[in-house]
Amino acid sequence: MNMASANSNKNLRMKSARAAKDMSQKDLADAVDVARQTINAIELGEYNPSIKLCIAICKILGKTLNDLFWEENSHE
Repeated sequence: MNMASANSNKNLRMKSARAAKDMSQKDLADAVDVARQTINAIELGEYNPSIKLCIAICKILGKTLNDLFWEENSHE
């Protein structure tokens, strides 16, 4: 099932953390050994990465899982 509010699924925190490190999607993809399209899909909220990939992204970006991946303001 797709959620109607696409914007809420976008990972803007990951995108801004990547931008703050001056990394392109390809730079980050290469660093965590995935395709650039995978990083793009995560940022667009179209792909739910594995916990292993989440951790790898966090290590490269110097962030925690909470910083990038856990929703704090989700409706219960």
